[in-house]
Amino acid sequence: MKKFAFCYFLILLCLPVWAQIQEPVKFKAEWTEISPNEAEIVFTGKIEKGWHVYSTDLPEGGPISATFNAEQMEGAEAVGKLMPRGKETDMMDPIFGMQVRFFENTATFVQKIKLTGGSYRIAGYLEYGACNDENCLPPTSVEFSFKGEAASSAGGSSLPASASSSDAQSAESVSEDTEASIPLTPLRPAMTAKTDYWKPVINELKQLGEQTNTESHSWLYIFFAGFIGGLLALFTPCVWPIIPMTVSFFLKRTKDKKKGIRDAWTYGASIVVIYLSLGLAITLIFGANALNALSTNAVFNILFFLMLVVFAASFFGAFEITLPSKWSNAVDSKAEKTTGLLSIFLMAFTLSLVSFSCTGPIIGFLLVEVSTTGSVIAPALGMLGFAIALALPFTVFALFPSWLKSMPKSGGWMNAIKVTLGFLELAFALKFLSVADLAYGWRLLDRETFLALWIVIFALLGLYLLGKIKFPHDDDTNKVSVPRFFLALISLAFAVYMVPGLWGAPLKAVSAFAPPMQTQDFNLYNDEVHAQFYDYDTGMEYARQQGKPVMIDFTGYGCVNCRKMELAVWTDSKVSSLLNNDYVLITLYVDEKTKLPEPIKITENGQERTLRTVGDKWSYLQRSKFGANAQPFYVLLDNEGMPLNKSYSYDEDIPKYVDFLETGLKNYKASK
Repeated sequence: MKKFAFCYFLILLCLPVWAQIQEPVKFKAEWTEISPNEAEIVFTGKIEKGWHVYSTDLPEGGPISATFNAEQMEGAEAVGKLMPRGKETDMMDPIFGMQVRFFENTATFVQKIKLTGGSYRIAGYLEYGACNDENCLPPTSVEFSFKGEAASSAGGSSLPASASSSDAQSAESVSEDTEASIPLTPLRPAMTAKTDYWKPVINELKQLGEQTNTESHSWLYIFFAGFIGGLLALFTPCVWPIIPMTVSFFLKRTKDKKKGIRDAWTYGASIVVIYLSLGLAITLIFGANALNALSTNAVFNILFFLMLVVFAASFFGAFEITLPSKWSNAVDSKAEKTTGLLSIFLMAFTLSLVSFSCTGPIIGFLLVEVSTTGSVIAPALGMLGFAIALALPFTVFALFPSWLKSMPKSGGWMNAIKVTLGFLELAFALKFLSVADLAYGWRLLDRETFLALWIVIFALLGLYLLGKIKFPHDDDTNKVSVPRFFLALISLAFAVYMVPGLWGAPLKAVSAFAPPMQTQDFNLYNDEVHAQFYDYDTGMEYARQQGKPVMIDFTGYGCVNCRKMELAVWTDSKVSSLLNNDYVLITLYVDEKTKLPEPIKITENGQERTLRTVGDKWSYLQRSKFGANAQPFYVLLDNEGMPLNKSYSYDEDIPKYVDFLETGLKNYKASK
């Protein structure tokens, strides 16, 4: 299993995914007769792993709800609203700050229809939204048309209905009669005779080199997060004193030094196997999707908040948390009675039980964090990193036993690490309470309240490291070591850094932990970048008149990562200067619901589609001109609509974004 996980990690790391049209959902529409005068239109969608389709009737300001839209209804009428069927996931979304419902793997929506008698003609579309952890699709239409003969009042069988259905990305055309009823309008009302701003530039972007997907980096992050957690656990009083005793035991139990070293290696490998098995067992028992839903469940987050507070109090010295001693005694006794590999494995298991009071909170927090990825492999990778860090000293000191003499003696420094972990657990506990607070609408942890508590926690941590605060199990020394001094400096500086956030500063370093900006009651911060135009053709004409290059920002009202980019990247002084002074910024919302003056017919991939809203129009522009359909999506153009650089997607690396803008500006000036 370990070999499989490592190989899988390498494959993901090396796999490039280019910006392109994504088709994670495929829908079909079917006509089902219930009785001679009643029928149902059933929409069934297959969803790729990692994606989800949002359900119906979600609150305003949240994700795109699934809706039934009838454009032609003759001899029939809709009964009630569009209804979801099947297993829905209902959970708190901390970014939107509301409960959301969605489908994974498969989605089914049903609209009941009443036939009024005689021939009927029904045409329209299902609209829905789909997202994964990185981006969202624009509002997507599933077009349908059905016609037939309903039973007459005197009785008789209904004639078979002719029907067409469509998948999520390329809808099949509606019937000819329906098409004739929808007027056609020009797609490019602002386009001049000289310049076609809508001309596709997909090949030109490929020549420039598209931005690759960076999802594989998250696997590396998970592994190293686990590794750092293992290092922290290593320096706690539960683990550090055991290292020299265990290594000495293996080296002295036999006169054969090579065998002693081999036993120590086996001991380290057993630790890896135990914790790796724990990570796999948790996801195999609960399931990746269940863990993902659980990690955002309000009740679970309250319980985890309380657990972290209890562990923090234990680390502060209020009490000691240990597993029942009979458990470790039973395993230890079993290890003494057995020989060979089994005895070594049982000794490693004893270490896991004895060190629980120090490793438990770290492991729990790690598993909760990685469970949000929705993947079985993520907890295993995190636990692999944790176990390798924990097992490393046992094997290293077995290879170089003379190094044991240079190990720092157990003492007050280990207790300082334990108390420091207590402060960190207290800070992270607030993150979990914040999720529950948003779910129930308590408004106990608005953004400024959350930041105020973090400021106090990290200020107290700094004072503790400077020796100004003492807990029951601290020694009486007044000396502050150099490492403690620098850690105190970092903690106090971090507390000061967060102070402007009380008045609305974005605080990019804590944006992933703090509640959403909209919960801030008092906000003086207004240094934001705003688009000059929200219409593509008008903005392009202006840029041509002013002799400036253009940045097109394809975004959405429900796009979480779009807001992250605007808050974490656009607020940088260099980025905002380039966008405000050197470019004409055109922002296009692909989920804009404003109706077009008249529906627009387009042909895409050999199929006819109908654009009904402004968002439909901008979504089509993104697909047809740039060959992409996920947001955020940024592309730089000259006055003729030709690309100046490769496109850019979600990546909060500010220097990379600055280089993206500066390269486009340089290429624009060179072309002139």
